[in-house]
Amino acid sequence: MNRFLSAALCALFVSSVCATAATAATAAPDAAKGQAVYDASCVACHKAGLMGAPKLGEKAAWAPRIAQGNKVLVNNAVNGFKGKVGAMLPKGGNAKLTNAEVENAVAYMVKQAK
Repeated sequence: MNRFLSAALCALFVSSVCATAATAATAAPDAAKGQAVYDASCVACHKAGLMGAPKLGEKAAWAPRIAQGNKVLVNNAVNGFKGKVGAMLPKGGNAKLTNAEVENAVAYMVKQAK
C-alpha cells in the first residue's frame, strides 16, 4: 500500500510540474515587455527599414506579414528569414534574446501595425 501511495503522489507531482511548464510555454506574448526588446534590439532595422525590414507602425508593409499568422512571424524572427524583399538575421542578430523575448517584440510590432 505504501508503494502505491508513493507512486501515486510522485505521479501527481510530475503531472502538476508538467502542466505548469505547459502553461508557461503557451502564455500569451506580452507586447508591453516587447517594447523594451524592440527599443534595445529591433529598432536598429525596423525604424529605418534596413535590409527590407517593415518599419514600425507601417500598416501596408505589415499587413501581408500579419496575414501569415503569428506563428510564422515568430518563427521567422527567431530563426531568421530571407525573402524576396529583404532578410532578417536570427533573433535580429541578438543571440542573447530568448524566444519568449522575440515573441514579445513581435507582438509589440504587430500591435503598432494594427
